[in-house]
Amino acid sequence: MAARTVSRSEALRSPVQIPLRSAPATVSTGAERTGRIPLSDPRPSVPGGFDAKAFAGEVVPFSVVAFREGHDRIAVHVRLTAPDGSESLHRLTPLNDGTDRWEAEIALDLRGPWHYRFEAFSDEYATWAHAAAVKIAAGVDVEVMTASGVQLLARAAAEKDRPTAERRRLSAAASDLDGGGAATTLDAARSTEFARLFAERPLRSLFTASDEHRIRVERTRAGVGAWYEFFPRSEGAKRSADGTIISGTFRTATKRLPAVAEMGFDVLYLPPIHPIGRSHRKGPNNTLNAGPNDPGSPWAIGSADGGHDTVHPDLGTLADFRAFVRAAQKAGLEIALDLALQASPDHPWVAEHPEWFTTLPDGTIAYAENPPKKYQDIYPVNFDNDPDGICAEVLRIVEHWIAQGVQIFRVDNPHTKPLWFWEWLIARVNDAHPGVVFLAEAFTRPAPLRSLAAVGFQQSYTYFTWRNTKSELEEFLTSLATETADYLRPNLFVNTPDILTEYLQFGGRAAYRVRAAIAATAAPTYGVYAGYELYENIARPGAEENIDNEKYEYKLRDFAGAEAAGDSLAPYLRRLNEIRRDHPALRQLRNLSVHWSDDDAVLVYAKHLGAEFTGTGTADTVIVVANVDPHSVRETTVHLDTRVWGVDPGSSFEVEDLITGQVWTWSDHDYVRLDAFAEPVHILAVKERS
Repeated sequence: MAARTVSRSEALRSPVQIPLRSAPATVSTGAERTGRIPLSDPRPSVPGGFDAKAFAGEVVPFSVVAFREGHDRIAVHVRLTAPDGSESLHRLTPLNDGTDRWEAEIALDLRGPWHYRFEAFSDEYATWAHAAAVKIAAGVDVEVMTASGVQLLARAAAEKDRPTAERRRLSAAASDLDGGGAATTLDAARSTEFARLFAERPLRSLFTASDEHRIRVERTRAGVGAWYEFFPRSEGAKRSADGTIISGTFRTATKRLPAVAEMGFDVLYLPPIHPIGRSHRKGPNNTLNAGPNDPGSPWAIGSADGGHDTVHPDLGTLADFRAFVRAAQKAGLEIALDLALQASPDHPWVAEHPEWFTTLPDGTIAYAENPPKKYQDIYPVNFDNDPDGICAEVLRIVEHWIAQGVQIFRVDNPHTKPLWFWEWLIARVNDAHPGVVFLAEAFTRPAPLRSLAAVGFQQSYTYFTWRNTKSELEEFLTSLATETADYLRPNLFVNTPDILTEYLQFGGRAAYRVRAAIAATAAPTYGVYAGYELYENIARPGAEENIDNEKYEYKLRDFAGAEAAGDSLAPYLRRLNEIRRDHPALRQLRNLSVHWSDDDAVLVYAKHLGAEFTGTGTADTVIVVANVDPHSVRETTVHLDTRVWGVDPGSSFEVEDLITGQVWTWSDHDYVRLDAFAEPVHILAVKERS
């Protein structure tokens, strides 16, 4: 990656607007799209022209390609208009990588829609200073450079919008230049004082502005958080004397909240909590012969007890749910609720609105399929027959749960519904409730996955669970931090009730540590499904999911007993979440840089945040070195581009392992030994130099 030093741009006073110089009428047709100084490829940007996204406190790179003919210098600004109408101007710096791209990193703190446009102009002081420094040093055109400098300084001193003291200083400098020699002119060209004055209030010509763009800044939880998923019916469930299991309730699940919060999680995600249909109910391990006491899949929503606006009677009442939400909030947890737009054959919709489903030629309703998987207990919704009716009903349901205290919705299989519907629903809900967050559970092709994010989903599941090798992860994480970061916020779940990858099945306990460490440090949002901390890794034969899957039955777990016996990953998850809280660099998405090692199983990346953004007055840099082969000990050399965090190549610096507490002196080339059976990952904080 190109090394560069980027600092937060100070808000600049808006300079006098200088109009474009018109070309002769015989040359211009008036149809040209190119300004006097071309501006192209503005970022942030989103395919399709949708709003870019940021969260409050996110550091956003604003950049544009800008150049002009010849050798004269230009400058580029971005003009930001905040949601409250206030304006600020920020100077961009060139990346110096041959791309003509200019960039400034800016932290956006105020929630709401921000507007921005790029402005470029011929920078007359920089052009003169560069030419004067080169020519005078070579003894060429000394008198011309001096005369040009006198004119430039005098013109700036005459600008009435400059502070009086500054005008006097520039006027005096013009007089000194007029009566001085080559050395005086060279000093003026190299003056850091003048460079600063003209950076703040430049002399401009050939002013060109881009179109206006928009970026929506949402609450921090839309982009930062640690998620934990559990089934309320399993929390507090118990086996009766006859061997049957009695469902847990919201009241018994409340007892689990302190333990989840104590592990450092921010969001508790609940699968559907609604009544479950009886028709074609699935039994253990997705069988078709459910017994009378089998609870069925929570995603087979709806029965005689109600539909999507109802609580399953086994879990309690709506009042019990509200009490559960309040208890979670008191523990520091937000509740995320599943929004699954489908119905069991027993859902009230089926009788009241058969047009909302697909009727086959034999008169039956089509059930859901994802070949070879079949979901006989679920009817997918067909949006084509009565879109207005379906839209109204879904909006009513979402509003109903918002009224119960829910501000986050995890949406099941959104890619199986029309894209226009999500664009409409999310915009409608966020207009009325700007803090509501929608997470897209869309394990689908890249185009629909990205399109769902573009039209409004605040977060997205990704392909993370299936990216396990060093090369896969390097490409994947880089893409998340760069290619799609303007609109797609990844939520890196390490496992789900549907996903138990071969890496976890056969990687042993090291695999669980490696995946949790990467998820927690590579993205500001990640998630864990209950049972991960117990290393549950036995798959149902022929499937990529746990045997005795909780989707179809109650799960009795002894979390506390396992931790007391030292047989739980909970302490490691707790430490990861502590590290995330302590290191603001890990709560950013776009700041990830991939580095190198000599071993094809040792992944190296870093996250850096400048001192001006951390709130502590010191920079924050975390380096992650992970042995992604859970079956071996790896020894290798890692190679770091230390310029990313402001350390010259070859210079030494101290790092502290945030898991073990060990401290080492490192430079840009370092030996590591990572034992998969002990500590397979280094999470290293770069210690500030005194």
